[in-house]
Amino acid sequence: MPLQPSPTLETFANPEPGRDYTVRMAIPEFTCLCPRTGQPDFATVELEFVPDALCVELKSLKLYVWSYRDQGAFHEAVTNRILSDLVQAISPRFARVTGRFNVRGGIQTTVVAEHRKPGWQAPQAVSLP
Repeated sequence: MPLQPSPTLETFANPEPGRDYTVRMAIPEFTCLCPRTGQPDFATVELEFVPDALCVELKSLKLYVWSYRDQGAFHEAVTNRILSDLVQAISPRFARVTGRFNVRGGIQTTVVAEHRKPGWQAPQAVSLP
């Protein structure tokens, strides 16, 4: 098991590149530091993406998330950075990152950032009886 965090997201080939499907991941133990106070900020980070040619490899995602533990970052900045890094690594058709930060000073913050590949449109939702 690696003993160090890593800012690198590894990938693997999408096993079904001809199909739109959604991958959802929840990271309930995300931690970074408040850039003003140095106190820890805790969050659940949710990743959703429709892969194109590549998917993100889970072990590298764990090490990537660990790399934030000692970094100071505002909630808005860290959520958008995770989205940018995911998009750079896998170029998905669609991606959404939601950061649900725990209450701090009586305020609970949720930040949602999205990416759409140019020209991609979500398929129509199917409603079953």
